Amino acid sequence: MISFGWIAPFTTSAQQKLPAKEKTLEALRVTNRYFMDKWPDVGLRIVHEKSRASNIWTRGVYYEGLMALYKIDPQPAYLDYATRWADFHQWNLRDGDTYTRNADNQCAGQTYIDLYLLEPQPARIEKIKASLDSMLRTDKIDDWDWIDAIQMAMPVFAQLGVRYKDPAYWERAHAMYMYTRNQHGDHGLFNPQDNLWWRDKDFDPPYQEPNGQDCYWARGNGWVLAALVRVLTILPPNAPHRKQYEDDLKAMLAALALVQRSDGFWNVSLHDPAHFGGKETTGTSLFVYGMAWAVNHNLVDEKKYRPIVTRAWNALLQDAVRPNGFLGYVQGTGKEPKDSQPVTHDSVPNFEDFGLGCFLLAGSEVYQMK
Repeated sequence: MISFGWIAPFTTSAQQKLPAKEKTLEALRVTNRYFMDKWPDVGLRIVHEKSRASNIWTRGVYYEGLMALYKIDPQPAYLDYATRWADFHQWNLRDGDTYTRNADNQCAGQTYIDLYLLEPQPARIEKIKASLDSMLRTDKIDDWDWIDAIQMAMPVFAQLGVRYKDPAYWERAHAMYMYTRNQHGDHGLFNPQDNLWWRDKDFDPPYQEPNGQDCYWARGNGWVLAALVRVLTILPPNAPHRKQYEDDLKAMLAALALVQRSDGFWNVSLHDPAHFGGKETTGTSLFVYGMAWAVNHNLVDEKKYRPIVTRAWNALLQDAVRPNGFLGYVQGTGKEPKDSQPVTHDSVPNFEDFGLGCFLLAGSEVYQMK
């Protein structure tokens, strides 16, 4: 594991405190309000270089965050916004493709299942269950060849395994996770030396960042961290493979603790701070989410990780959240540090939804810290 000299993780953290719960909640409310006001039509297609349905993965991640916010701040408007979105899409996956194997297109199913648990109507999970069941009827386990996919789909398998008391969902998810971890690329996309992940096979060695280090993209690692948190939250205590996921989560957190910036954020390139260096909200939010959850569930040493969470969350509230609710420093879609640059306080990403989802997940977990 590498320790880099450009950071000083614990020099000022002791002087900081988490903001009052009310301040955290207000930041979540104002950023979410900004988005809901900007997108009142839940079915409106998202148009950039082409037109996309509003239940693509970016919007699915937003609704993950919204449902997390709803759990700590159960406002009817949030539930209505999510339910109207699901109703519009008839509780189906992107472009009506029920039998997709694409994890991105299955992401919406996480929120469909959350809504089903609040109001158990079979039609709400019929399509997402059919999608996963069609995968279980095959032996193919190599679908997740990019690490973002783990977050998009693995929690769905965990949710359905609980709902139907069927460990086959958990076993298939585990097989797919371990294939991505240990076999995709040359030797798997997880590097046990650094305890971080290459985004896909294009970035494992001999690929290097300009400074000669491995390319560990912040948000990609954040997706894995979020997936592990969400799966561990869903699985029962005696479920198989929990130790694997807990060990991977703790190893990643220890690696991330070494590379936090002195201002509280993380760079888009975790081991090359000069490669499009600067503040970035999505990776930072996902790391806060993972660390705060681990602290809240006594999985890590609070004395070590609470200061890291505190500094990062204070930095996000101070530097990323604008008074009108706009969220700055969000890297738009992509797969590596150079994509969707420049990332600035005022830059509007090509998709504003998933960055907010990451922020809402983080804040909802920070809110629950004592």
